[in-house]
Amino acid sequence: MSEKSTIARFSLSEIERKRARGEDETRKDAREAESLGEEFWKNARVVTLPRKTSVHLRLDSDIVDWFKAAGKGHLTRMNAVLRAYVDAQRSRR
Repeated sequence: MSEKSTIARFSLSEIERKRARGEDETRKDAREAESLGEEFWKNARVVTLPRKTSVHLRLDSDIVDWFKAAGKGHLTRMNAVLRAYVDAQRSRR
């Protein structure tokens, strides 16, 4: 099964227009574009993460508590564990 590419290329001006329209998907902890310099933008690329699906999922309370104890991002960490499991299973086949 092949996956579609999630790489999209945008010029700096296209990114600025997306930001002006409120369509900016830049991480909140990303460095300001001005501090990166012209050389960075010559080979820069935007990587779009795989599409997410919202699900209702019943989990054991101690599992959820364990992930939450590590702080903000517990759902992202749960997804990462599931991703690692799926990738491991795929590589066995």
